[in-house]
Amino acid sequence: MAHHDPSYKLLFSHREMVTDLIRGFVHEDWVAELDFNTLERVSESAVSHDLREREDDMIWRLRWGERWLYVYLLLEFQSSVDRFMAVRLLTYIGLLYQDLAAAGEIPPGGRLPPVVPIVLYNGEKAWWAKTSLDDLIEPNLPEQLQRWQPQIRYLLLDEHRYAEAELAGQRNLAAALFRLENSRQPEDIERVLASLIDWLTAPEQDELRRAFVVWLKRVLLPARVPGAEIPPVNDLQEMHAMLAERVKTWTEEWKQQGLDQGRLEGETKVVRRLLIRRFGALPAWVDQRLERASEADLDAWTERLLDGQTLEAVFNDLN
Repeated sequence: MAHHDPSYKLLFSHREMVTDLIRGFVHEDWVAELDFNTLERVSESAVSHDLREREDDMIWRLRWGERWLYVYLLLEFQSSVDRFMAVRLLTYIGLLYQDLAAAGEIPPGGRLPPVVPIVLYNGEKAWWAKTSLDDLIEPNLPEQLQRWQPQIRYLLLDEHRYAEAELAGQRNLAAALFRLENSRQPEDIERVLASLIDWLTAPEQDELRRAFVVWLKRVLLPARVPGAEIPPVNDLQEMHAMLAERVKTWTEEWKQQGLDQGRLEGETKVVRRLLIRRFGALPAWVDQRLERASEADLDAWTERLLDGQTLEAVFNDLN
């Protein structure tokens, strides 16, 4: 999913999704002290235009003891990783603090509330950007100069890095979404939908059920079976029945996609072997580039292997 789709943001406009995301994937002691009954979306009217125009960002807050804790949730849909994500978040959180101060949310003499920046990434290629601003700033600075440098880090949740066994053991809506993202067979989707049907039974969850259906129709299924005609289903039960009806046909189409992916992985292994033979052990940045390489990338690097004297020359598009 290389482009932003409103249906993904629609899912995380529901308290249940944000609650399960934090409870299931932020593994730190202070989470136990959060009062999820107070979880609320920060109104768009409470933030400036600079933050409102961030269509793929959401800001929530909830009580942590007697204090408000803000959760800046950035939904990242781009296919290429943003090396300077930490810089972007430094800007966004600065704008949030300005807006809170302007709105009178910070009492006279009061301190700024804590903010937890979370980057939820569902791109196909592995995330490789540094999660701490420290790692982007010139190293080896004198201590007196170092203390003046800004600091920020963000929590990265790369959906494709979670194993099925890790996710399947959780009764967790965010984990179910990640399992759908990672699905490789129609049967995988069927199993997750069966769980969602079982979990989302309350009348007040009707909008969340519809949000999952919209996302499946608009995003996941078109990505898995491009060009396939998707019937106008309106609820999870209908979606589950439709998948069961078409499982044989779609399994064949997905199998071909898997063969194409396997061919790309095979070409990547060949290029890696050639690089090792030419230059010896490969540094981490080369492995990261190979991991997210397209077929065009591999072709270009293979050609440069003939004349390139260094790894940097082969990957001459690196900055």
